[in-house]
Amino acid sequence: MPRHAFIIGGTGQIGRAVASELLDRGWTVTLSSRGMRPGAAGLVARGARMVVLDREEPGALVTALSGGADAVIDTVAYGKAHADQLLEAESDVGAFVVISSSSVYRDYAGRTLDEAAKGGFPDFPAPIRETQPTVEPGPQTYSTSKVALERRLLEGATRPVIVLRPGAIHGPYSTHPREWWFVKRMLDRRPVIPLTHRGQSRFHTTAVANIARLTGIVVDRPQTHILNIADPVAHTVFEIGGLIAGHLGYAGRILPIGLPEHVADASIGWSPWSVPAPFTLDTEAATALGYQAAARYEDCVAATCNWLVSESNGDWKKAFPILAAYPNDAFDYLAEDAFLSGRAA
Repeated sequence: MPRHAFIIGGTGQIGRAVASELLDRGWTVTLSSRGMRPGAAGLVARGARMVVLDREEPGALVTALSGGADAVIDTVAYGKAHADQLLEAESDVGAFVVISSSSVYRDYAGRTLDEAAKGGFPDFPAPIRETQPTVEPGPQTYSTSKVALERRLLEGATRPVIVLRPGAIHGPYSTHPREWWFVKRMLDRRPVIPLTHRGQSRFHTTAVANIARLTGIVVDRPQTHILNIADPVAHTVFEIGGLIAGHLGYAGRILPIGLPEHVADASIGWSPWSVPAPFTLDTEAATALGYQAAARYEDCVAATCNWLVSESNGDWKKAFPILAAYPNDAFDYLAEDAFLSGRAA
């Protein structure tokens, strides 16, 4: 009998990729969602089942899993409360795969990504291993909540728990796609796109296809693990821009500029991958389990860009509401023009 996977957040960016991978491997798949996003018709056509689930409704997850699942993949778990929901249902579950984040790591001085603006950017070894210390668990920030989730599951579960820590996730169906920072500028025919830190920032990317591939491996022979997952190469932001430009046929110029402290407006050239020191992940632990990357960043960029162009046809803020809600204006063209004009003077 085929094994069964239940995916929480099944119509999202990661859920769709994982479902496709598991269907390819012969699993039966149930996709759960709140019903607020378009259904995954292509996956349903391949045999996936769709259910509407509001996990915040008391007992809803236990009821949804009462028929049993060999693996539950939770792509949207966040904090101790969600861990408790999973543990409440574990008698009907063979193993848990939970998406955490590489932002949980802290450096040896205690500095973190969440608080980099206040305490300085963390200085990590390159690349970061899973043994690197993490922030303390708690409700204070995104990362502390992810650690609270991890620890509650790892300490409380009697079933195998696999925690995946990705980098900058990319692929279609994102609610806050980083690539839009470049794509919108290129669609708007901006003649010059400045990049701070001389365009040499490295913030390790993670394709959803690679998350899916590793998920397929760990659910096949489930054991408790904490695993980094990232693309084979950590490209510089200048290289990422070049790959996007090549696909879109952008004829303008991507301009590396100096450090933020050398620019009157520090936001100029600050992309979603811009970091003052490398943030790269070691994936040897995943490789030791038999993982091999399903895709490189350059293999995925066309599909991501095509989806972005299609989705943004109209009001991009409506298409990507989480991205639009960020406090800083990512597309302050007046400020960019003033900076470029002063540079040319």
